[in-house]
Amino acid sequence: MKNFQAIFEKQKAYFNSDITKSYEWRVEQLDRMEAMLTENFDAFCKALGEDFKTGNAEQQSEINGSIASIRYSRSQLSEWMKPVEVSIPKFLSAVGGKGMIYRDPYGVALIIGPFNGPIILLVDPAASALAAGNNIMLKVSSGIPAVARLWLDLVPKYFEEEAVSISDGDREEVTELLKIPYNFIFFTGSVAVGKVIMRAAAENLTPVLLELGGQNPAIIDHTANIAESARKIVWGAMAWGGQWCTSPGYAYVHESVVNEFNEEAKKAIIEMYGDDPKNNPDYSKIINVKAVKRLASLIDPQKVIAGGDYDEDTRYFAPTLVYPASWSDKIMEDEIFGPILAIMPYSDLKAAVNKIKGAPKPLAAYIFSKDENTIEYLKHTLSFGGGAVNHVNIQLFIQTLPFGGVGSSGIGSYYGKFGFDSLSHPKSVLGTPTDFSIEHLYPPYTEQKIKEADIWGEY
Repeated sequence: MKNFQAIFEKQKAYFNSDITKSYEWRVEQLDRMEAMLTENFDAFCKALGEDFKTGNAEQQSEINGSIASIRYSRSQLSEWMKPVEVSIPKFLSAVGGKGMIYRDPYGVALIIGPFNGPIILLVDPAASALAAGNNIMLKVSSGIPAVARLWLDLVPKYFEEEAVSISDGDREEVTELLKIPYNFIFFTGSVAVGKVIMRAAAENLTPVLLELGGQNPAIIDHTANIAESARKIVWGAMAWGGQWCTSPGYAYVHESVVNEFNEEAKKAIIEMYGDDPKNNPDYSKIINVKAVKRLASLIDPQKVIAGGDYDEDTRYFAPTLVYPASWSDKIMEDEIFGPILAIMPYSDLKAAVNKIKGAPKPLAAYIFSKDENTIEYLKHTLSFGGGAVNHVNIQLFIQTLPFGGVGSSGIGSYYGKFGFDSLSHPKSVLGTPTDFSIEHLYPPYTEQKIKEADIWGEY
């Protein structure tokens, strides 16, 4: 086990030298991270394939998405770093006073990545942290041995340890890591582990950004393009083997079109993965045997209308549709995190909304409709981290949209400028002339001085 405290002290001393606050240092770290990915592109693809992400397009998109986020942050960094002037009370601005906000890095940030996006969900937070001027201690998931080995080999070659360090390991190592008083913790993973992270952070009053998950709804009304909706939702539920935190977990379909939706969903599975998804190179494995068993335990065989078969030895779970699902079914108790789509009919939209509101707030929600009033109503009434109208998952591809949860699906957000802001503190500074005095601040107080204090509210 590494001496995490020693690494932390080394990084803390490095941060206190102020070197990480320069634009040049930040750009250099982003350059190094991009070089690590581009120069080892094939090795990362191979490692992803060994672990679980067997679809070649999924391997490449994860790496390319990581590179794109680095490039975007680097292209915008000089603008993000500029101090921002804000309005101040008139009497202060009249004498030349200025209110400024500076983005100040926190210091040493711990970034804990998940198994399901072992590159992009480690790189994106890391790029945000480095762009904001922090040094980082990375923790890669132990559930992806091939990718973890590659990370552990490459990071020391591309980064100085005082800038970026990395470790893997099991629960014991995480326990040791969490004893350290970091300046920021960024965690992506399950709700259960998120609570552990938050409790540990509370001991040192460390700010956190938690990216968790939830049972994400896709709501399909009677005006939607049913064939197109089914195709998009099936793709969203089955891509990456369904192991993505924003994947639609259930389709809530108006009863008048639910049978059509079911048929189109079955067609979509065949169109995308053929009659033998198990041997389709575009279909990914499940992360481990334990996860396959968990998925199998969620489904009622009597309600399976497509798929349902699985193979523990090859970590295969078929693209599966379950209908009619109900809120009392085991599959609806928590995030599915696998290639299973539960389908529920509804007759009254407001009643359906009340059911969604009664569940923990999801990380994502998707609305399929042609009716603008319905779309606006659902966007207004539902609380969720982020989502899309007439599509799924693709909000994740856009750096100008914040990605983050709400309630049990997470705390805080990142991507692009949002990540830069989350990983830096808005340090406010008021400047006034040296010879300027605010006499009503000082005793003895008179009625006139007390009245003069009203000018603080005049902007």
